[in-house]
Amino acid sequence: MSRILLVHTGGTIGMTRTENGYQPDGAYFRQAVFHMDSLKARGMPEWDFMETEKLLDSSRMSVAEWNLIGRLISDHYSEYDGFVILHGTDTMAYTASALSFMLKNLRKPVILTGSQIPLCETRSDGRDNLITSMIIAGSGKVREVCIYFGGLLLRGNRATKYSADGMQAFVSPNYPQLASAGISIQYNETAFLHTRGTDFSFVPLSNVPIGVIKVFPGIRFDLFEPILTENMKGIVLEAFGSGNIPDNTDILLPLLEKARKNNIILTVCSQCPQATVDTGAYAAGSALRQAGAVSGRDMTTEAAVAKLYYLFSVYEDIERIKFNMERDIRGELTQKEDI
Repeated sequence: MSRILLVHTGGTIGMTRTENGYQPDGAYFRQAVFHMDSLKARGMPEWDFMETEKLLDSSRMSVAEWNLIGRLISDHYSEYDGFVILHGTDTMAYTASALSFMLKNLRKPVILTGSQIPLCETRSDGRDNLITSMIIAGSGKVREVCIYFGGLLLRGNRATKYSADGMQAFVSPNYPQLASAGISIQYNETAFLHTRGTDFSFVPLSNVPIGVIKVFPGIRFDLFEPILTENMKGIVLEAFGSGNIPDNTDILLPLLEKARKNNIILTVCSQCPQATVDTGAYAAGSALRQAGAVSGRDMTTEAAVAKLYYLFSVYEDIERIKFNMERDIRGELTQKEDI
């Protein structure tokens, strides 16, 4: 029988009502989990429970917490066949993306899940999300970082939060789902990630300065000039469509040149959830390519941010980082020749 580690980091699933709204309640959640008969039923994997020292609303997640979760998995990697991480929904896709890069040559399931309604409530979706995630982790079929939520199993670095109040909170706009859970769990094995490396390792992330800028009609690019210093390492630019930006301002090109001179890696993603960036497709986006910006292809913003943190943690050479931003290393983007 497989054995998995269930890790509670916080989030809605483990919250209870207070006079100030829902807040994490580790004591309640531990009691609820250990008294849940379904988790002891036939066909369930054996499991151990662990809780991080601080339970957080996921909006407070940072690089430090990503490293903590990654280190925890690494420290117990040889002891378990899979891992289920309970996490808040707001930043779950960011954490899943970060873990996908940090856990190199991963050959075991790491499933992130949570709920839209706390487990303490009668209509909580947390029960199914928890039980099914544990079954998936125990099966050992997928060997990558995933999000299971609302009946769908998605690659972690391809997922993005879509709904704040729907039970299917996450979508994977540019990659097929890995499984769907109905009466039975139907796996889409052709979409699974196949790791080529052999030796598992954990790569902690350096907390380098990274920013995200969303382009909008009438944007004043000059307002961002003060942040384009040598201290800034990377910027994810959410452009229109396939990578377009306003080209009717004289200040944009000098700013792009300043970013290039300061070795700031500008990665262009699309505001459209379902899109592939090609900065050479339209004249409106060509200035980005000419200034040395890299294409995020069909990466989510969450994956692009996490990937920048990772690449700055393992490489010092800027050109090598830029090369790898456009290269698929964890299933996070579709290679140009495959589109």
